[in-house]
Amino acid sequence: MQQEPILVLTTGGTIDKAYFDALSEYQIVESGIPALIAEARVALPFRVMELMRKDSLELTDADRALIAAAVREAPERHVVITHGTDTMTETARALSDITDKTIVLTGALSPARFAETDAHFNLGMAFATAQVAASGVWIAMSGQVFDGLKVRKDRAAGKFVSV
Repeated sequence: MQQEPILVLTTGGTIDKAYFDALSEYQIVESGIPALIAEARVALPFRVMELMRKDSLELTDADRALIAAAVREAPERHVVITHGTDTMTETARALSDITDKTIVLTGALSPARFAETDAHFNLGMAFATAQVAASGVWIAMSGQVFDGLKVRKDRAAGKFVSV
């Protein structure tokens, strides 16, 4: 059985932030997602496309339209989007009219470059979800998969919760 390829779109967010020293701010740098995928020895076909390098709080409606256009135009039917967690649900809503693809948004609560990070696990969850979930928009975070339109980020608890 041949596996269908997965498109990975990177948009920035904490998963791709770097911290240079105690006096500097976090910066979103070149995506580390290709290295994470290589380290994980992903054996199915995939393609990585870096769309932007933004904190999700800085994403605009035009940015979300660009993300949606990239998903619509891609030949792949399975899409993973790495995204900042603060506005991930807004982007999920912007993608909700794309009903013929399985779209999974994921991110991290601490940068992938940190020794203790949830990035690796969340990315793995997103790859698995993209392969087995029905068409629609999903969010894969912290070992859970949520309907992308029925979830919110609980900042106080530091996790996503169903609504």
